[in-house]
Amino acid sequence: MRGGGLWQLGQSITRRLAQADKKAVARRCFASEAELKKTVLYDFHVAHGGKMVPFAGWSMPIQYKDSIMDSTVNCRENGSLFDVSHMCGLSLKGKDCIPFLEKLVIADVAGLAPGTGTLTVFTNEKGGAIDDSVITKVKDDHLYLVVNAGCRDKDLAHIEEHMKAYKSKGGDVSWHIHDERSLLALQGPLAAPVLQHLTKDDLSKLYFGEFRILEINGATCFLTRTGYTGEDGFEISVPSENAVDLAKAILEKSEGKVRLTGLGARDSLRLEAGLCLYGNDMEQHVTPVEAGLTWAIGKRRRSEGGFLGAEVILKQLGDGPSIRRVGFFSSGPPARSHSEVQDDKANKIGEITSGGFSPCLKKNIAMGYVKSGSHKAGTKVKIVVRGKSYDGVVTKMPFVPTKYYKPS
Repeated sequence: MRGGGLWQLGQSITRRLAQADKKAVARRCFASEAELKKTVLYDFHVAHGGKMVPFAGWSMPIQYKDSIMDSTVNCRENGSLFDVSHMCGLSLKGKDCIPFLEKLVIADVAGLAPGTGTLTVFTNEKGGAIDDSVITKVKDDHLYLVVNAGCRDKDLAHIEEHMKAYKSKGGDVSWHIHDERSLLALQGPLAAPVLQHLTKDDLSKLYFGEFRILEINGATCFLTRTGYTGEDGFEISVPSENAVDLAKAILEKSEGKVRLTGLGARDSLRLEAGLCLYGNDMEQHVTPVEAGLTWAIGKRRRSEGGFLGAEVILKQLGDGPSIRRVGFFSSGPPARSHSEVQDDKANKIGEITSGGFSPCLKKNIAMGYVKSGSHKAGTKVKIVVRGKSYDGVVTKMPFVPTKYYKPS
């Protein structure tokens, strides 16, 4: 989840400006510098050598003093601290908040235990993805969710429109947008031991996908054991007045091993983990089934439907989709978004949606969509980069094994 076309710009800082998808950058990084919003950590980023760039209307760090390559590897070996306060956290409350949200997403929200969450997708009437989101059932009358920065305006308008109609029929649901809070993501093998220094709660009892409201470094935080890197880690919603102090405390307790990390490495990490980037790998015309997110459609939802676009999605579950999201290894220069995928007879069978050089695997990786039948691991393909075709092969994802903290 979670992004827009700026990630290509992140790669460009490490000698790849020529390959950057300038149209995507122009499309999603639309604000002039004077109009850019700043998180409460902006001065902290600048003081630590953050290279600030426009992203979804915000000024955000693409990298710090180390390279994107080094930063990516350090997250997997030690840890990374990301400022993701540009993303939008919100709460839905009321006795009908669950049936209301289930009209808009594919998840079995009612089936979640209190204090647990899941990745889900907001769908439109044609079954396409409006956005992906992590939603948490705090309790039966309180849901907490985080939506992408680049999708904030359309997501909130979509939710509000449906909420007004729902409430007009007597439904009990209200919302609060958490603009008073900031969001930090602490990821990597040192995430838990470092954060444990700052809270009395036993983090060894908090598993992947679980949520708690607890005191961290003296502030009341929403803590979710999740992330966007494939590593163990946490997303920490903290009152904005406490965010800088929390960031300083995390870095201090790690004794320099956890580093501030920018959006460039965040993109490399999520690509290695095989995770979708909204705006690249998922868009309004792509369904969750095509995107390989069938697992996120709750079992009850598959039989009952009841969400926007259910008819299209349930038909795809029965018949199979015509296209599928897959991973690739490739030779030559790294494939980029919109690179054509061909079969051995030079027929177009698909397109790359994200690609780059993997800092951890030291080889080219990519993901994209191909016609069903060409999606099996081991299928040999040609990938066209700057007018030349190079050998590629379809592979399973994630490219780098995930290390989520789950009960043994």
